[in-house]
Amino acid sequence: MYKFVLASILITVCTIQLNAQDIWMTRSGTIGFEAGTGIEDVDGVNTEVASLLNIKTGEIAFNVPVKSFHVKRSLMEEHFNENYMETTKFPKASFQGKINDLSKVNFTKDGSYSVTVDGELTLHGVTKKVSAPGSIKVSGGKITATSAFSIIMADYNIAIPGVVADKMSKDARIKVTCNYEKKN
Repeated sequence: MYKFVLASILITVCTIQLNAQDIWMTRSGTIGFEAGTGIEDVDGVNTEVASLLNIKTGEIAFNVPVKSFHVKRSLMEEHFNENYMETTKFPKASFQGKINDLSKVNFTKDGSYSVTVDGELTLHGVTKKVSAPGSIKVSGGKITATSAFSIIMADYNIAIPGVVADKMSKDARIKVTCNYEKKN
């Protein structure tokens, strides 16, 4: 009985360690957006994005503190937080999804691999299915994931007041870059 219990504990510990080796993470990912028109640049960047990537299953998740987006002018940032994104009511955005063509990526070999990620984006209290092209770059034992896609702001109940309608696009172009490290 003692040997069975010891073997069970050993198997459990080894499994947890193997699973931890499959998990890569960052707490300093970058998400930028562009939502301006030819009249005015409306863009922002957030460098406090937390993300996990499971290289065995292709599962990927993002947690984004919305108030951490910074835009060029302080008044524009105030309007972004109070009027458009309502960050006191909706402080976080998130994405949970999966790389659906994971077999294209060799995480043990340097190279760039084109992938598609499908999942659910939650923004401004609304969750929608999204599919986005991306790239996984493996270099020197490090992993970088990038993606660029667009969302329609009305799909996420983000209203654009008429007074600035000519300065803001109805869609936002999103760029994501995450440099992952192996989770310890």
